[in-house]
Amino acid sequence: MLVFGEPFETSHGTVLITVTRQGRRGGPGRAIGLYSITEDGVTWTPAVDQGRIALIGVCTGFVAAALATLAVVHRPPWPNLSERALIAQAESAKHRR
Repeated sequence: MLVFGEPFETSHGTVLITVTRQGRRGGPGRAIGLYSITEDGVTWTPAVDQGRIALIGVCTGFVAAALATLAVVHRPPWPNLSERALIAQAESAKHRR
């Protein structure tokens, strides 16, 4: 349910009305935006939760790091340097000559 705050008039004549979304079971509300009423008309400015945006960025970085680690563990980007691979590489080089 949306809850509209009390109108507030600035010194420039702009009227501001906050809009919040009421929490479940009467819990704390969360700001979702602000109406600005001027002589030119009404504008809506959505609220931006920068903490939530930062959390999404950090979580995305952790997931990317985990996937990259799994990819490297599964198949490392460096050459296969086992004894069998080195022998096969040497034999391949002999046949090319």
